[in-house]
Parts: sequence; C-alpha cells; structure tokens
Amino acid sequence: MGDKDSVEKYLENNPQFAKEYFDKKLRPEFISTAFTENLEIKDLTSFKDVSQIQEANLIFDLVKEMQSEIVMEKALHKVLQRVCMILNADRCSYFDLRSRNGIPELTTMLFNVTPGTKFEENLVNPTGEIVFPIDMGVVGYTAHSKKMQNIPDVTKNNRFSDFVDKQTGYKTKNMLTYPIMADKECLGVVMALNKIGAEEFSKADEELWNKYMVFAHVIALQHHTAYMYNVESRRSQVLLWSASKVFEELTDIERQFHKALYTVRIYLNCERYSVGLLDMTKEKEFYDEWPVKLGDVPPYSGPKTPDGREVIFYKIIDYLLEGPKEEIKVIPGPPIDHWALVSGLPTYVSENGFICNMMNVAADDYFTFQKEAVDETGFVIKNVLSLPIVNKKEEIVGIATFFNRKDGKPFDEHDEQITEALTQFLGWSVLNCDTYDRLNRMEWRKDIAQEMLMCQSRCTNTEMQSILNTKEKFDAEPEDCDQKEMYKLLRSNCPVAIDVDLLLFSFSDFPVTEHGLIMCGIRCFFELNVVEKFKVPAETLTRWMYTVRKGYRDITYHNWRHGFNVGQTMFCLLQTGRLRKYYSDLDAFAMVAAAFCHDIDHRGTNNLYQTKSGSPLAKLHGSSIMERHHLEYSKTLMAEESLNIFVNLQKRQFETVQHLFDVCIIATDLALYFKKRTMFQNIVNATEPMETEKDKVDHISNNAIRKEIIMAMMMTGCDLSAITKPWEVQSKVALMVAAEFWEQGDLERSVLDQQPIPMMDRNCAAELPKMQCGFIQFVCAFVYKEFSRFHVEITPMFDGLNNNLKNWKELADIHAAKMAAIEEEKKKLKKPSLTCLLPFIYTD
Repeated sequence: MGDKDSVEKYLENNPQFAKEYFDKKLRPEFISTAFTENLEIKDLTSFKDVSQIQEANLIFDLVKEMQSEIVMEKALHKVLQRVCMILNADRCSYFDLRSRNGIPELTTMLFNVTPGTKFEENLVNPTGEIVFPIDMGVVGYTAHSKKMQNIPDVTKNNRFSDFVDKQTGYKTKNMLTYPIMADKECLGVVMALNKIGAEEFSKADEELWNKYMVFAHVIALQHHTAYMYNVESRRSQVLLWSASKVFEELTDIERQFHKALYTVRIYLNCERYSVGLLDMTKEKEFYDEWPVKLGDVPPYSGPKTPDGREVIFYKIIDYLLEGPKEEIKVIPGPPIDHWALVSGLPTYVSENGFICNMMNVAADDYFTFQKEAVDETGFVIKNVLSLPIVNKKEEIVGIATFFNRKDGKPFDEHDEQITEALTQFLGWSVLNCDTYDRLNRMEWRKDIAQEMLMCQSRCTNTEMQSILNTKEKFDAEPEDCDQKEMYKLLRSNCPVAIDVDLLLFSFSDFPVTEHGLIMCGIRCFFELNVVEKFKVPAETLTRWMYTVRKGYRDITYHNWRHGFNVGQTMFCLLQTGRLRKYYSDLDAFAMVAAAFCHDIDHRGTNNLYQTKSGSPLAKLHGSSIMERHHLEYSKTLMAEESLNIFVNLQKRQFETVQHLFDVCIIATDLALYFKKRTMFQNIVNATEPMETEKDKVDHISNNAIRKEIIMAMMMTGCDLSAITKPWEVQSKVALMVAAEFWEQGDLERSVLDQQPIPMMDRNCAAELPKMQCGFIQFVCAFVYKEFSRFHVEITPMFDGLNNNLKNWKELADIHAAKMAAIEEEKKKLKKPSLTCLLPFIYTD
C-alpha cells in the first residue's frame, strides 16, 4: 500500500473515483456527528469533497441546531467554531457594524473564536470592545465594499491595518473576510485568520467560506429582524404614550415634559436619565445691563445657545430607574457640580445643538465625567446619550441625557432615533403650552382692561371745556379754533408757576384743588417750552392731563395728588435743580409726562400683595407688577390719538419717548433702587472733582447709560419727595401713607388670612415714628445726600429730610420713654407679695 501522499495525489487526479468511493463508504451520520460532538478532530479537510447528499444532511443538522439556540451570539459562536475547523484557520472573529453620532463603526462582538474556546471567553464585554471606523483595515473595507476579501499576504495589502494586532499582540499573516448583509445594509463582518498548514486560504477555502457563511448570515439576519421589530415597537410606544400625556397637560411645560418622560421610561432602555430645562430669557432688563455697559461688571463670556441665550439650567429632573425602587428628583436652580451637569456635556449640547453618543466615558478626555460612583446608590456612568429638546422655532428648550444602556452596550443609532423622536415630539409640543399661555395672557389682559374701563373713563367734552373753554371765549369747538389762539387761551387759564410755588421743592398741594392741579400740570409743560416745539395740540394736552387725573383711583395716598407731586418734583429737579442741562427738550418732556403717570390706576396695595392674592396683574407681570401696569396704562393712553400728546413726533422720537417711559416708571420700583444707587454714586464721585461745568455736562450727556441712571434716580427722589417737604406737610403725608398701608394690612388679615408685617399693621401704629426714622435713614437719606453732592441746588431737599428725621426722632424718643415707663410699671406689678410667698415658706 502506498504512503499517504501517493493516496492523496491519486484521489486528487481521479475525482470521479474519489466521489464514487466516498458515496459508498462515508455515511451521513458521521458528518452530522462531527458537528455535534466535541470538536477535537484535528483535520477535516476531507469535508471538501463530501457528496451533495452528505452535505445536505450536514446543513440540515446545522439548521436544527440554529433553531434550538435562541441567543444569537451563541448560535453564531458555534458556526464560527465549525467554520474555523473546516477551513483549518487559526481563529475566527465577528465584528458588529453599528452607528453612533451618525458615524458608522465596527466593534468586536465575538473575538478569537477557536474550536476549543468557550462562548464566554470569546464574547466581548462592552467595556472591552475594540472599536474602529469602517474606513480602516480590511474588515472596514469589507463592510464598506460589501464584498468578500481573501488576503494571501497582509504585508502586501495596502488596506491592511495592524490596529487590532497592536492591541492584542497577535500577528496576522493572511485572512478571509465576509460581509453579513440584510438587503443592502451591512450588519457585520466575519473574519478568519492565518491558514494552518498553508501560506494562504485557497480558492477551495473561499468556496467553503462562502457556503458556510450562509449560516452566519441567517443567524445575524434573524437577530437583526427581531431587534428591528423591538426598536420599532419601542418607538411607536414612546410616541403613542408621549402624545397621550402631552395632550393631557397643556398648562405647564415642566409638568408636560415630566408626564411624558415618566410614562415612556420602560421603553427608553437605559438605567437613568436626566432632563435639564433651559432659561428662555433672550434679553435682559435694561437695568441689569447698566453695570456691564458701564464697565463695572465684565460681560457674560460663557456658553450660549445657537439663538444667543445664556446657557442657564433653571431646573433639572432626574429619573433614577436602576435600583429596586424608582426615584424622581426635581432640582430647581441646580448647582454646577450636579452629577448630570458636572461633565459639561449638557452645556456642550446646549451650545452646539448636536446629538452626543459616548461610550466608555471614563476614558474620555474632553468631558469631565465622574469615574467613581455619582451618588450613594453606587451608580457609575459607563455610556451616555445626550440630545437637545428643540421647539418649532428651532430654539433649544432643554437637554435630555440618558445614561447606561440596560444591556451594558453603548447606545446605537436606533437608540438615537428613538430618543430623538421623543425629544422632537416634546419640543414641538411646547407649541401647545405656548398657545395656551398666549390665550391665558389674552384673557388676563381682557380682565384687566375691563376693570380699567369700569373704574376709569377718558376726559369728556364738558370736562375739557372746564379748562380749555373755547365755547365761552370763541363760541366754537376746539377743532374749529386756531391752534395759536388755543395755546394763548390755555396758557392764560393756567396759574403762573411762581404764584403757586411750582418751582420750589417745598411745594404743597394741600391749598390747591384737584382740578387746579390739572392746570398746574399743564403749566409745567408750558414752562418747559415743549408744547409748541413738539406741536402738541392744546385740546390733546388738556384731554391727556384730565384723563391722567381720572386714571388715578380715589384711594388714601397713591391718588392724583401723589401723582401730581411726583411730576412737579421732576419739573423742579429739571428747572430749579438745574439737571435739565444733561437732557434734551424731548427727554424733559417725556420725563415729566412719565412722572405724572408713574402710579396711574394704583390700587392701594403693593406688589407683594398682588402676588399673594394671585391677581390678574401678578399673573400677567412677573416682576415690578404694579410698575409694569402703570407703564402699560400710560402707553394705552398714547395709543389713542385724541390722548396722544406725542402724536406729532417722528417715529424714532416716539420710540425714544416710549423707552424713557420704561426707564422712568419701572425705576419707581424700590426693589430696583438698591441695584442702581451704587452706579449713581459712582457717577457723582466721577463728576465731583471736575473743574468746569462743560466737562461735567459732556461726561453725562454723551453717555446714554449715565443719563438713564440719573433719570432713574431722579424718579426715586421724586417718588419719595414727600419725606423732604416742610414738617407740617410731611407729617400729614406720613399719616396718609400709613393709613393706606394699614388698609392693606386689614386686607391681608381678612382676605389672605395672614398676619401683616408691622409696617402694615394698624396695631403697631404707635411705632410709626420709629419706622419713619428707619425708612429715612436706610432708604431715603442716600438719595438726597448724593443729589446734594451732585448739584448744590438740590440741597433744600436734603435739608428738609434731615429736619423731618430730627422731628420723627423726637417723637420716637418720646414714645420709647413712655414704653419704658410702662414696662417698668409692669415689672413692679409682677413682683410677688409676701402673701403669695407664704405657701413656699418652710414651717416646722
């Protein structure tokens, strides 16, 4: 009998004989057994020549085995083991193709599979994955080209990359690769390395490779189909449930987001997620920009959203799902070291609007993720998916960040699609809340307007004729009269400024009737020389002034008399205080008009009461509630042509007037006073050493911000001016202010069922002198002291303040002495008598 080589040579040269021989001698059961028993056979090269019938039996057994194994990775592992034996390859691997952040990549799923290795040894843990893009190496080229590759010598192939070899220490010599396809989509790549007993994989190996890769293809495709069904099912459930919850809640965007996100939590396939809601404020209030424009505070240089908003998370909602008990945490104003924000990823997504899908975050150098447990639960961040919540206006309203996919793998493109669909739906649903909010605002405005109309009415013709008596003088209606004649008539009907002390800081409204104050107000505008310059119709000026008077309610203090006093003080500061040199005629016109309107339609209660009582005004205006209402009322008068004293201004001039109204009226909110007074003091300090008046005027007049700051402080000085009046005036006004405060305190008791603060409590009336002293010292003194430094002509106001402080202090001392005497008397009455002590004396 010849040796082995001669037998092999004869069989290769006589294939028909070999086929007939094996058909008779080799049974199919043997082949089936080879695939089901322990894989210890060293050489199965004879399988290359098995008959079609035998091969069919082999395939049948493999199919049955595939059907019995429901875990895709295990079924694929068995196929790779058998293919590795059939090809006589050193090892096989399977690379899964996935996509993150829109970039496809290959990652090891089954690695270094040999006939003798166990499944657990070859299954790659997500933390130990080797990941590389599809434009790298032969495996990447296989996925990209979707064609099988046979590389006889990797050193001669320019597509080969030793990236994996360097990480594993393995030396690749030759290789076979095969793309696993689902229609036109590549799912992964199978790779066989280093032919044992030969220098390369032969054409016959390629045929066997292609043939048995069908099994790998079927397994991968079956798994892919099941996975895609799961993905589509989760996507539909997410959209269905989020839609259901979104339309349940239309009143509040935070509750809307929470309901939707909490309901779909089981479909999001993660251990926990966090939603950060962004502040939607685009423009700051003008008084918040003053320090920046003056250079006192550096401008904001932090991250901004694509539409220019500062990235400020005003609330974070954490959904902790990984433990035995789910937990939800709501954190208003979250700190920068909050576990979901400290990495900087949500801020980065807010700034760029990108979807960020990150695996193995512990190895990331760009973001600062915590490598240890983030809280007491021991939760460690492994992989993260963060994406923006964008509304219909393409504005980022929040950031949703998902942590740790449940199966330990990184989030893939399908997770991105599901979460993106959810966040897009949530972002678009903001439109529902915005629409509902707009409807509410319209309703609130309607309620306020109705209330205004019920309480107030515009100036009638009869009331107008009581001042501008054209019928009596000209026997004609105002519209039929010459404007110059009406100016002359109106000026003659109004009292002379000197006769009624309009130019004095000590002016008192008590001797003047309310109707007389209307004509005094008109006189102020004539004294400013703005009536004829800006072509203010005489009838319009009269109607406007009378309507403003009627706009003030008949309440104890914040009535028309107070409104006029503030306007007169503004007029006096400009004229007598010589502050007008810093302002144009249009500025002065707007400032005095705004001062007359500054408390129009006041209700006798402050901003805090409006908030506590939940009034429509409080719902409409978030801050400076009453001041914004006064401002809107004033602008409502401007909107009516017959009452618009600025009707003949150019568009830009009118816009300037409206802005000055904003500055002047909002500035009367004492809550803002403490923000602006340091800025005002800096201006006074800067101008005090200036030698010439021109330098001082140029320093202020050429800077709009400085002018506005002084203007705002002038309004505060006007609003508090009653504290500077002669004592006989100030003492009466103080009682009127206190009476109105006590009326609010009564409302707080009866309506809100709350105990008022001492200033509002009529039971503390005896403490009024003491409270007045505190008010003067801690609020008022600064204003008039700085103005007296700024302009010596304003010193009479500061002197009046100090005189009133002295008088109030005397009254406070008298009251304190009385109270001390009463307390001393009480102590004497409380001393126990001897009779009371008898029961405690020890007797034998």
